[in-house]
Amino acid sequence: MAQTQQNNSGFALPAPVEGGNAQAPAAGAPAMVNTSTEVSQPASLNELGATADTGSRDLLIGGGILLLLFIGFFFARNAYANTLVGKRVPPNKANASAWWLFVFLSSLATGVVLSAVNAAKFLTPLIMGPVALVGLVALVLMLVSGRK
Repeated sequence: MAQTQQNNSGFALPAPVEGGNAQAPAAGAPAMVNTSTEVSQPASLNELGATADTGSRDLLIGGGILLLLFIGFFFARNAYANTLVGKRVPPNKANASAWWLFVFLSSLATGVVLSAVNAAKFLTPLIMGPVALVGLVALVLMLVSGRK
């Protein structure tokens, strides 16, 4: 009874190497594979690069997007003020309410753009808390000042 040896030509991982002096296995030697399920986790977010400095290019792109949004919000402010005047709200109250709409939309856009630029750095309570508070106050003042 002759045994046939099957040649497994599948993919084999090289043995993990401790240190910097790795030696290649011999041509015919099977590779040793570490099958442990142990996963090394980084000690902090700094090892992942999550708190890396935001590049000036990212900040410039975010600033450009914010500028374009502010221009669009200015036109929305004018349309909202004209709509309120059409609903018989006094022009000075309509104008004040429209400016509060502008502040609300601007704070909302600022929070979104900052989180898109670098979420690990800007999505902290110290930064997003005041931005959200300004937006919430502006929303309430917009609704209150837009009454007849």
